[in-house]
Amino acid sequence: MFIEAGEASAVVRRQIDANGALMQDLGRRLRALAPRAVVTCGRGSSDHAATFAKYLIETRIGAPTSSAAPSISSLYAAHPVLEGALFLAISQSGQSPDMMATVKAAKTAGAFVIAFVNVSDSPLAKLADAFVPLYAGLETSVAATKSYIASLAAVVHLVAAWSEDAELGAQLAELPDLLSRALPLDWSLGVKRFKDARGLYVIGRGVGLGVAQEAALKLKETCGLHAEAFSAVEVRHGPMAIVGEGFPVLMLAQDDEAKDSVEDLAREFAARGAEVLLGGAQAAGVTSLPVLTTHPVLQPILLIQSFYRMTAALALARGYDPDRPPHLNKVTETV
Repeated sequence: MFIEAGEASAVVRRQIDANGALMQDLGRRLRALAPRAVVTCGRGSSDHAATFAKYLIETRIGAPTSSAAPSISSLYAAHPVLEGALFLAISQSGQSPDMMATVKAAKTAGAFVIAFVNVSDSPLAKLADAFVPLYAGLETSVAATKSYIASLAAVVHLVAAWSEDAELGAQLAELPDLLSRALPLDWSLGVKRFKDARGLYVIGRGVGLGVAQEAALKLKETCGLHAEAFSAVEVRHGPMAIVGEGFPVLMLAQDDEAKDSVEDLAREFAARGAEVLLGGAQAAGVTSLPVLTTHPVLQPILLIQSFYRMTAALALARGYDPDRPPHLNKVTETV
């Protein structure tokens, strides 16, 4: 897991260089299509990349974006109405039967399907109207790291081309170097704070919510921790009730309109006696983690890279093998 996370920089560099012309073409096609809505589909880490895509598309493009429930097509055989819509399918393997059923239904319903897939000769890559290769290469650890980061980078690349955002495109070109610098940042306090924990919250907001979801999943599958992800606003609607003295919380923030609400919540958690680690912001009574500064859209990608190193160490400290979580396989074929 640690080694593959370290390969993310080279993966993103390869992907940006290889996909430049493809993304420009897709950007032109999407501007001409002007989809009235965007539907995403993914499972696990890929679904968390889809959450990232939702916030990025809605804030940069303005098209309403929602996640498809694969069982609607694979289990209930319902027929969606997607004429004029964009359908984004995100998958590492491109093999899951429910994903294939959902994409087939979307195409039949009139959607334009773009697939972000790591395995180029997979059924999903062949089925899509447009295929975006992730170039993550072989990933043997069950816990996805470089393929998740590759998915986020590809989403940014597509949206930058679609919206003709030259600034975001230029900042994306710097991402590989930033990933190399983010990996060795010292988040070892997380190992100390979470080593004996039974559960914790992971908090993000806006474009950072998807990486909070990803972090919570990794803590479950590699460390045996009951970690739950919430937005900095959603957590106030009920889940806040169990936050008290010594309750562990990991908070992730990017420097945009969501930052103030994350900092306000961090101060409230601290006032309740919670043990808060905060990456990307500052607040009285909490411990700040070292981060790098870049475009707010890219900051969550750097945060998850630093998190991966900490989590690999935390898993070992808790007696787990992060590469081989119990009861899990690298490719999960759901129906």
